[in-house]
Amino acid sequence: MSQTQTRYEHVVLDEAEVPRIDGTRYKVIHLVEERLAYGWSPEELQFQHPDLTLGQVYSALAYYADHSESMDETIRVELAAYDEARASAAPSPLLAKLRAKGLRR
Repeated sequence: MSQTQTRYEHVVLDEAEVPRIDGTRYKVIHLVEERLAYGWSPEELQFQHPDLTLGQVYSALAYYADHSESMDETIRVELAAYDEARASAAPSPLLAKLRAKGLRR
């Protein structure tokens, strides 16, 4: 797996130019999405991901701060694709059973 170093101590770009936390499976965007969705502080992000150091979390957030426009666009595109896939998906059998019993709308 080829990686490119960045000027952020714990952040590398993978072969697809996706920023990741070096030596982990985490993409920077995943921590950013959690911060945006839940309002988690860097300390809470580290608590939720105890395999990361606080330095790794801060480095990922610093990368985002400097690349927020492009990363926000990526989030928008991925969310739109998710919404489209969800809207076009057939209802699950479980959901059909729950609706039949009046337990879901």
